Amino acid sequence: MNENLPGFADLGLDPGLLLGVQDLGFEKPTPIQAQTIPILLSGDHDLFGLAQTGSGKTAAFGLPLLQHLDLQARGVQALVLSPTRELCVQISNDLEKFAARTEGVRILAVYGGAGIQAQISRLRSGVQVVVATPGRLMDLMERKALDLSVVQTLVLDEADEMLDMGFRDDLDYILTHAAGRRRTWLFSATMPPEIKKMADRFLKDPQTLRSDSQSAAPSQLEHWSFQVPFARKYEALKRLIDAHPEMYGIVFTRTKAEAQELTEKLIREGYDLEALHGDLSQAQRDKVMARFRERSLQLMVATDVAARGIDVKDITHVVHYSIPEDSEVYTHRSGRTARAGKAGVSMVILGPKDTFRLKQIEKQAKVRFQVGTIPSGSAIAEVKLRHFFGKIASSEPRMDRIGELLQGLQPMLDGMDRDTLIQKLVWMEFERLFRYYALQNDADMQGRQAMGEMPAGRGHSEREDQPGLQVNLGTRDGFYKASMLQFLLDHSGLQKADLGKIILGDSWTTVQAEQESLDQIRSTFDGARFRGRAIRVTAHQGGRSNDRPAYAGPRNGGKSRPPFKRDYNR
Repeated sequence: MNENLPGFADLGLDPGLLLGVQDLGFEKPTPIQAQTIPILLSGDHDLFGLAQTGSGKTAAFGLPLLQHLDLQARGVQALVLSPTRELCVQISNDLEKFAARTEGVRILAVYGGAGIQAQISRLRSGVQVVVATPGRLMDLMERKALDLSVVQTLVLDEADEMLDMGFRDDLDYILTHAAGRRRTWLFSATMPPEIKKMADRFLKDPQTLRSDSQSAAPSQLEHWSFQVPFARKYEALKRLIDAHPEMYGIVFTRTKAEAQELTEKLIREGYDLEALHGDLSQAQRDKVMARFRERSLQLMVATDVAARGIDVKDITHVVHYSIPEDSEVYTHRSGRTARAGKAGVSMVILGPKDTFRLKQIEKQAKVRFQVGTIPSGSAIAEVKLRHFFGKIASSEPRMDRIGELLQGLQPMLDGMDRDTLIQKLVWMEFERLFRYYALQNDADMQGRQAMGEMPAGRGHSEREDQPGLQVNLGTRDGFYKASMLQFLLDHSGLQKADLGKIILGDSWTTVQAEQESLDQIRSTFDGARFRGRAIRVTAHQGGRSNDRPAYAGPRNGGKSRPPFKRDYNR
């Protein structure tokens, strides 16, 4: 796609940086690199770049940043701010690769969750480039460990996300204290009014560039929607994963609790994935990201905040298990795939009441969703079958490793013809899958609400025989009916339409809903705490509460333990 662009050798890079780029296998720059690098190398220009993650902007600002360094001078000469720890580490690693053939360049990533004393020690030993998250940078400035007065180049990467995450005051403070800078480069995927105000305040006569990849990306990214009854969302997700054996992607959820619960359920069923959310320690997050980058994991389940700034190559699919609240969130999520001219797929699993929100996203993000149908069990089995035999056909057995084993197995296969052997292989490989889908009705996976019908059970939420739960929170805890409803929705990720009748008492609340929604409430709240007090969730049917707890998860000393620490407030 870059046939008409100049090569890196034509952009004016120093020999050492050019060798570093060549070592990485880059031959042609991306559009934003071809536009940006010559401008930033030509002098002390401020820049306002509109570019999404994956457009190649790290090299676009990173290579000029490195070339502007004075390797004989002391102090931090260049500062890059990023919204998340993951992106901070990634930018630092990329800069180190670019500078691998340039002697004397020292780069340090500073972010929360890592030991601050070790970072201070590295700073005192001397570094020229610091890549930082705003919060940790503020901590270092308050400790007088980092002096911004000698910073010459300041880069704000994904500035819109930093503002969304509440770093506005921090950015104002940092930019004010780096008053001696000669170059300020601001990159953002979108240009809301707050970004425009920041650019007007801190940039001097900036060059404004827009990545051509922004207009090219939609043609490489397919948008699909799948409408199912809420109680079938989990099964729909599994079928979409099973129907795409080569899927390497991210599944987005709305809440940390939903991400953790979904991950645990899928792992129990044999799927190769991990969760990424804010309740993980930095070491745990780093471990998950490392496994995902090296493809030891097929999938990662993530919340929006945890996944911000993640740039992983060759992601094929993004699945929205929970539809995002607005179009910008959808754009950021979907931007994890279809990068560098490669194709990608964004799939939204819709509940009964999500159609209006999907139409809003279509209008605001200027995308068109294709309406998909959840694959049938027989279709998935066929895909799996073809994939399995494709792997067999492409494999190259090491006879030195398995020769003796085959000789030992040969008596078991004597007298078995080719067709019989194939039949047995197919059956042994797919027996579990066939049995699983044989127990399900494919018609139940279709969203009948799309035809004006209400899914089974909806609209009958006040039936006396509908299952329910009882939570030990009530009016004594400051709740009334509306606030209890909002409390349940905020933390469980459910929609109002997913819940039925709610009855509020002084120290208890009963909730009626379909079983899938009750399971979501149970896994979110049982074993958690409300203002320091343990929340108990018990099964409730026909106006009476059962004695046994509804949550039957892992136990320790007879007490229920939640999958991770949670303490809720309203």
